[in-house]
Amino acid sequence: MRRLEARDLSVRRGGKRLLRGVSFSLNAGDWLAVVGPNGAGKSTLMKALAGEWAYTGALALDDRPLGALKPRERARLLGLMDQGGFSQFSFTVEEVVRMGRYPYRQGFLHGGDPDEEQAVEQALEDTGMAAMRHRSVLTLSGGEQQRCALAQALCHQPEVLMLDEPANHLDLSYQKELYAITDRWRQRPGRAVITVLHDLSAARRFATHALVLREGAPLAFAAAKEALSDSNLRAAWDMDVAEWMREMGKSWDEEELG
Repeated sequence: MRRLEARDLSVRRGGKRLLRGVSFSLNAGDWLAVVGPNGAGKSTLMKALAGEWAYTGALALDDRPLGALKPRERARLLGLMDQGGFSQFSFTVEEVVRMGRYPYRQGFLHGGDPDEEQAVEQALEDTGMAAMRHRSVLTLSGGEQQRCALAQALCHQPEVLMLDEPANHLDLSYQKELYAITDRWRQRPGRAVITVLHDLSAARRFATHALVLREGAPLAFAAAKEALSDSNLRAAWDMDVAEWMREMGKSWDEEELG
């Protein structure tokens, strides 16, 4: 089943065109990595998909125009990980995670969601945040805040999960865990993932497809290894990215590390 499709998507703000002519499709089971240098339009694309910024072109979710969906219906299908916007308030970790259930409630502060407790517990366990559930988010490190935000997104249980640089501020063990959690979630029936990534190694390892952007325009959309080809990466970054990555990898083959 096709989850999400964009055709000729463009965004203009303040008289400046930030995104132009972006097209892609996302099917159930897909993981789309959105890559490109700073200023390429990656976060702009995510804001358009989330309905935060106006756009032109066509955007459909489950073959229905995104603009035709009611806010709660849309929120149950398409979810964006909040990058720590809650960290200015003294909520507990559990309270923040529980906020992810708002599309399923009769009202923001009311019940009516029989699956809430199970969803909260599962999200806390999946992200390793269960032991911190009663801590204020103001006491969390940057990496812990990222995991709390991921837990909220997983508790939301959308069918398309959108993550904008989710591994920022995470140490290596939690980066590995985060990608593993996301990959397991993607493999559930009817699920798909869109992730903005700077880590090209992670994009090649986990993504099924990739969208390469430069200066707001698409350079490539294809299966991950095809889209992340040497020529496409060189065109996006104006440098031999593949050679640089190979040079960096050689350091792990030195004898003194053995």
